[in-house]
Amino acid sequence: MNILLIGSGGREHALAWAISASPLCDKLFCAPGNPGIDQVARVVDLKIADHGAVIAFCKAEAIGLVVVGPEAPLVAGL
Repeated sequence: MNILLIGSGGREHALAWAISASPLCDKLFCAPGNPGIDQVARVVDLKIADHGAVIAFCKAEAIGLVVVGPEAPLVAGL
């Protein structure tokens, strides 16, 4: 399964590390990510406030699961 992780902090780094170790994870993408996350996932330049862009990316990459780490994107409706 292709997975998109939203966020760039320590919480998301821990999530990326754990998700990348799963045998169910084929590809892990992270936006906006950070240098530590870049070690275990493909960091993509995606504006998480642009919900249309996030949806388009998910369709283009056949994302089966989106994990949203920070609360702000959830409050904004993502």
